[in-house]
Amino acid sequence: MKTTIAEVHKYVGQQVTIGCWLSNKRSSGKIAFLQLRDGTGFIQGVVVKAEVDEAVFAKAKSITQESSLYVTGTVREDERSPFGYELAVSNIEIIHESVDYPITPKEHGTDFLMDHRHLWLRSKRQHAVMKIRNEIIRATYEFFNNEGFVKVDPPILTGSAPEGTTELFATKYFDEDAYLSQSGQLYMEAAAMALGKVFSFGPTFRAEKSKTRRHLIEFWMIEPEMAFYQFEDNLIVQENYVSYIVQSVLKNCKLELNTLGRDTSKLENIKAPFPRITYDEAIKLLHEKGFDDIQWGDDFGAPHETAIAESFDKPVFITHYPKTIKPFYMQPDPEREEVVLCADLIAPEGYGEIIGGSERIHDYELLKQNIEAHNLDLNAYKWYLELRQYGSVPHSGFGLGLERTVAWISGVEHVRETIPFPRLLNRLYP
Repeated sequence: MKTTIAEVHKYVGQQVTIGCWLSNKRSSGKIAFLQLRDGTGFIQGVVVKAEVDEAVFAKAKSITQESSLYVTGTVREDERSPFGYELAVSNIEIIHESVDYPITPKEHGTDFLMDHRHLWLRSKRQHAVMKIRNEIIRATYEFFNNEGFVKVDPPILTGSAPEGTTELFATKYFDEDAYLSQSGQLYMEAAAMALGKVFSFGPTFRAEKSKTRRHLIEFWMIEPEMAFYQFEDNLIVQENYVSYIVQSVLKNCKLELNTLGRDTSKLENIKAPFPRITYDEAIKLLHEKGFDDIQWGDDFGAPHETAIAESFDKPVFITHYPKTIKPFYMQPDPEREEVVLCADLIAPEGYGEIIGGSERIHDYELLKQNIEAHNLDLNAYKWYLELRQYGSVPHSGFGLGLERTVAWISGVEHVRETIPFPRLLNRLYP
């Protein structure tokens, strides 16, 4: 019976064959322990000299790291294993023998591991992070589908910058200038006017020369937009969504979280509602914590976000930022024109902002004034303005950065481990 490691629980006491790779091994004179992986999981294969042919035991002793194999054996429960099962091996067929595999069980430097990212992904730790990433993606689709959202795919090549920034990758689109998208938001607003509640999930690009543990050049964003949703409605969707994905990972990735040594008690508490503080209150809190240099009108950096998050055991919304430090499309607070109806969601444990969102301006004249005030080309935003001419409605949305969210939930320190092939300031290989 051919099966996978993830499915062996169905065959306790039965003989199965698994296509796999040897991730590591140890042996004595009479027994060999093979650490096997097949992409679905990891299992230990036990080869007892007295119970197998001499040729099989010789193979078990000589197999090299990352050789590919067909391993046949009997599945048995093993309480000592985090996985709960092991394989009593009866036969080994070598498919391809690996020679001088570069990533050994010893310690390697980060640059070395990143140069060999195509191989580093095979390790138990990286496997766990990728499985958690996959679960967050699966739960994202489940949440928005259950809530009646429609998946829409905005373009990756755009003719203008959604936020008026210069941190864009430019390219030629035949005889025009084009840019790699830094957000699908403006297009998602158009989709929301057609389909009501929509979400996108796709790659975004920021030509930001940053080297922090929170930044990637290419990353993935989940961007919902909702017609007839105002500021408060938007926050409720955000906290319900984040709660949903955290609880889904806790339920479906216990083994992976354990592999990473994640303190799951901190995740079990992540349930809506989340605390909220205004930008004004955040400034006051930072002054109390000794950040005397931060003044009203300044944007928060990583140390400020971390200090604010330390006061809470859940993600915290910081709301009502000054409009001077936020993009042109955010709706001003009708009771206080100098701030906008926006919120950043700051993750606990020093992981920083994972969501930025706002109510969007739905008044044509106000949006036009803001575009002009930001010295943006009105012609480039003609289609965006037209959304306010033909049946405009209050609407809101947000963007969640997938890699930062994976880093927080899995507990890894740097976002470079949360995407299969990270693009960093000085890294385009492999």
